Amino acid sequence: MFKKVLIANRGEIAIRIIRACRELGIATVAVYSQADAQSLHVSLADEAYCIGPAQSAKSYLHIPALISVALTSGADAIHPGYGFLSERADFVDICEEHHIKFIGPSSDAMLKMGDKANARKTMQEAGVPITPGLGIVEDIEDIKAFVKKVGYPIIIKATAGGGGKGMRIVRKEEELEDSFNLCRAEAQSAFANPDVYVEKFIENPRHIEVQILSDSYGNVIHLGERDCSIQRRNQKLLEEAPSVAITEDIREKMGSCVIKAIKAINYEGTGTIEFLLDETNPKDKKFYFMEMNTRVQVEHCVSEMISNVDIVKEQIKIAQGEKLSYSQKDIKLQGHAIECRINAEDSEKCFMPNPGMIEGYIAPGGFGTRVDSHAYTGYKIPPYYDSLVGKVICWGRDREDARKRMLRALDDYVITGIKTTIPFHKRILTNPNFISGKFNTSFIEKNYPEVLKK
Repeated sequence: MFKKVLIANRGEIAIRIIRACRELGIATVAVYSQADAQSLHVSLADEAYCIGPAQSAKSYLHIPALISVALTSGADAIHPGYGFLSERADFVDICEEHHIKFIGPSSDAMLKMGDKANARKTMQEAGVPITPGLGIVEDIEDIKAFVKKVGYPIIIKATAGGGGKGMRIVRKEEELEDSFNLCRAEAQSAFANPDVYVEKFIENPRHIEVQILSDSYGNVIHLGERDCSIQRRNQKLLEEAPSVAITEDIREKMGSCVIKAIKAINYEGTGTIEFLLDETNPKDKKFYFMEMNTRVQVEHCVSEMISNVDIVKEQIKIAQGEKLSYSQKDIKLQGHAIECRINAEDSEKCFMPNPGMIEGYIAPGGFGTRVDSHAYTGYKIPPYYDSLVGKVICWGRDREDARKRMLRALDDYVITGIKTTIPFHKRILTNPNFISGKFNTSFIEKNYPEVLKK
């Protein structure tokens, strides 16, 4: 059993992990940059250590500082949260070298699935449907030869990508060279890895992901699917579970594919396998593997709300060597959940970040309403990190019940002193196409083209 866990992260996810550890009777160690000295996770943890200046490279990504704090504090495990070092296989190996348990998959499983080009190959070998594509590409001529077979559009992606970075859609040959070079440059800048791969681009799909939990004894379960199609520039704004586009038959097929794939790589912990659902033919909806996230995700909360499973606690218990607390037959999905990511951004000015002092803060509450946030009155949101203020998650007996509850919760959410995306989320929730469930990844582009302006 872990006695003390260091959380190598910040913000709401750090608080989420601290609370899970506290319920399990595990002491916690927070780390923070100089810019985060007043962050809530610092005061909630049992111990807290400053690890460097505001820049992530010199603090939250500075592995020697994190290991030093873990050893000094006596932490026997590190939870990476999401982002930062959560999908760095070398960090997993370094933790093991210092006899510190990394709460997540092995470096081998991470390399197989965290690297998106490797993941495609692994999924194909496991019999999971994938879109036509190429592995790591260094020569643009290879892409031209591929396009002659499948045609445009194609999408170029960073193998270490995430958060919508390192990604370019190419619709004609005149765009290919610039897109290829820009994608590699962005991948190098964002992930210190310029490698990219190529796929045939599926127009206007649904973005569906399946949440899994897997222990070291070969037990694997899934918690149903989430619909993450409401996104701007490949960054998710709103997620819900289950998806109105998924039938029981498709859910069964997706779940079977996921469990087979996870067992094939001896995966341990929590993770998400993402699919593109092609609705071109409504009678024969096809789905294709897109990528796997080998970590807990921002939107894990909606899966928790409909399954009544605490994903983070299960993740920690699995890392301690325990067996899963559930079998697949124990998982009964109930009702519907919606999550809105509330960011410190001005949606009327193309979602320009709006860091600054929160002058007033009142979080919503009530039946079926959950808020995961690190914000409070007087907290100053720093300009150095992502702009997430908090997540509002609402559960309802059905989708319409959850939608109405979310609208009420957003009306109750008071954040003054900064601009937030709350007004834009209300626009989404009252949009007729969202209400009817007739949407895909082009929802924002088609309904609110003004927010995509640079």
